[in-house]
Amino acid sequence: MQTLALEHTDLRVTPICLGTMTFGEQVNEADAHAILDRSLERGVNFIDTAEMYAVPAKAETSGATETIIGHWLARNPGARQKVVLATKVAGPARAMPWMRAEVSKAGIIEACEGSLRRLQTEVIDIYQIHWPARNVPAFGALYFDPAKDRAAPSIEAQLEAMAELVKAGKVRAIGLSNESPYGVHEFVRIAEQMGLPRAATVQNPYCLINRSYENGLDETCHRLGVSLLAYSPLGFGLLTGKYDETGLAGDHGRMALYETMRAQRWGRPEALAAARRYNALAREHGLTPAQLALAFCYRNPKVASTIIGVTSLAQLDHCLDAWSVELSPELLQAIDAIRWEHRDPAQ
Repeated sequence: MQTLALEHTDLRVTPICLGTMTFGEQVNEADAHAILDRSLERGVNFIDTAEMYAVPAKAETSGATETIIGHWLARNPGARQKVVLATKVAGPARAMPWMRAEVSKAGIIEACEGSLRRLQTEVIDIYQIHWPARNVPAFGALYFDPAKDRAAPSIEAQLEAMAELVKAGKVRAIGLSNESPYGVHEFVRIAEQMGLPRAATVQNPYCLINRSYENGLDETCHRLGVSLLAYSPLGFGLLTGKYDETGLAGDHGRMALYETMRAQRWGRPEALAAARRYNALAREHGLTPAQLALAFCYRNPKVASTIIGVTSLAQLDHCLDAWSVELSPELLQAIDAIRWEHRDPAQ
């Protein structure tokens, strides 16, 4: 698997990134280490995590994923030099009173120090703001409501914190996550005006049932040279086909295990209805649903790297094997026809 350069950084990453939010909840430490081993063996050099993981978020598992990765790095001398390691500072608390109340300058620096300790590393390659500090529609909210505006740390203050971390050699590059076109543009504009670190990446959902990235953010990122790290390419499992017959509460995946997740955007009846259409299309063309969904992201010129999340070695191998799948122009047209009918039900 070839690596690609991330603009405005000296980093080269594989077009597939191992997401780790299941580590510490659905995946125990021994199995997580086996997944990390296999991923590295198969050529994946990019690992993404976050200080608030595992998911679903709980006080008792906050930081568990970073700790598991840190133990793996400590037990595998030389592994740290082979991987690009990305993590995230949590935004203002979203029903998580154990996290910080706001993404202040001091809060970002404190959070980074905690991640460095848990990861047992001296530097984070890409340090990302997990979600905006300001009022913004995200995680299934569709509309911006100015009435919800509240005082929040400025973008400049957040970038000043990142600048301190970069200057100290604790962070190599910075990124955003769950951002809007306005947010990405402002982070880049202010960084360039003030001589502060420039956002190199944005980690947003992108999959067959949520292509909201293409509603303006794609142009912003293209013109500003910000690379998309696409998360949830399998739509929280809906695009694997495992819920087609049982419904969201009838399988052993995370949507079935955690009722709180079924109440989120991925649990909408419209999302499952659309996923079933894409999954049927995959089977009609001799593909598994996961192969179709992953190939759509893997081969998409708008995506720099696709973040996959797995709970077993078998799932990991299936996701990595899908790299060989290429979608014909006719199949891409059929995908667009379904989107025209269903739009983005998991937005």
